Amino acid sequence: MEVRAVKTRLVDAGDTVESVIAESIETLAEKSVLVIASKIFSFAENRLLPRTAVGKEEKWDLARREADWWLDPNNSKYQTMLTIKNSWIFANGGIDESNSQGNFYSLWPKDPQASVNAVWQFLRSHYSINEVGVIMSDSSGIPLNWGVISHGIAHCGFKALKSYIGKPDLYGRMMNMEQVNMTQSITVAGTLEMGEGSEQKPMAIVSNVTDLEFQQREPTQEELDYLHISMEDDIYAPLLMSAPWKKGGGGI
Repeated sequence: MEVRAVKTRLVDAGDTVESVIAESIETLAEKSVLVIASKIFSFAENRLLPRTAVGKEEKWDLARREADWWLDPNNSKYQTMLTIKNSWIFANGGIDESNSQGNFYSLWPKDPQASVNAVWQFLRSHYSINEVGVIMSDSSGIPLNWGVISHGIAHCGFKALKSYIGKPDLYGRMMNMEQVNMTQSITVAGTLEMGEGSEQKPMAIVSNVTDLEFQQREPTQEELDYLHISMEDDIYAPLLMSAPWKKGGGGI
């Protein structure tokens, strides 16, 4: 696998993702995957709201409206609101103020999958390539570990899972459940090079990924649905189901 972070100019609200890509990447090879920070999409969609109050209540109110489910922030010693949005667990509904010019909250893109599909179509046309992937990334913490890693919250152009089910392990035993999440693995590699601070590298080109199966179409809804596990079927169900989740607004 090869990873190259892409430095761009400072992106302003209203800039299109496609224009930033075209300005920053001269050529793109077949079988490449472009990882793009979600904040670039948020800026393009003007998903910025002015911060008008001191304290956390305003941000919590936005998070309640943005999230599908939320937990009372007063349950946390850090007064952080745990939320579920689009089958992902993020703090504060993915809302933050980092790397945003001025005193603004940055919200998640309205429809991450539609946005990624549109960029995938643009890459194929603009760079005259057939097999290419796109991932939208966002960072979050890992339970019981310090530090953040990035998650791929939407993908297009390749098969997201590599299955080992029905294949033998080193000793000939058949594997029953093992699947590698290619989207998440590529995202972590890409965003490690992109950075989280002032690097000004909101994109990364990932190439030569072993066993990545490209698709010359957008993912179907059935494929997207299969990637997510219902709360009651998850291995972490004893934790998830015991939490006092409250219904959120599902997006502004």
